[in-house]
Amino acid sequence: MNIAFFLLPKQDVITVTQEATLRQTLEKMEHHRYTAVPIIDEHGGYAGTVTEGDLLWFMKSRPDLTFENANKVKLSEVPLRLNNRSVQIDSNMGDLITLAKAQNFVPVVDDIGRFIGIVRRSEIIDYCQTIMQQGQTAMEA
Repeated sequence: MNIAFFLLPKQDVITVTQEATLRQTLEKMEHHRYTAVPIIDEHGGYAGTVTEGDLLWFMKSRPDLTFENANKVKLSEVPLRLNNRSVQIDSNMGDLITLAKAQNFVPVVDDIGRFIGIVRRSEIIDYCQTIMQQGQTAMEA
């Protein structure tokens, strides 16, 4: 199975850039009700994933930081707790499943590292469930 079948293309994915401010990132995540979003670099490459936890821990470590002045801090200043890895579009399902165990979504890049979309964990679980059901049906027949 080709992972492109599961791909949510980049135009349908909410992302932030490394140059986004902390406030812009918080507002975008709140508006879309996401707990994590991919970060895209200036060349269109996948640069990481920022989570609510990353933002909260950063704000906790900076008592002078308020929501009002969060527009003065670039996202690139926020340390990321996790190193969410991406896969290339020609990767196999095993690679995708391995990463999805620890990530809500798996970023997908093309052969030169440009971000082209994500595969959501829920899509991978649905795929695995279908495979298991097909195996169950075959065993019962």
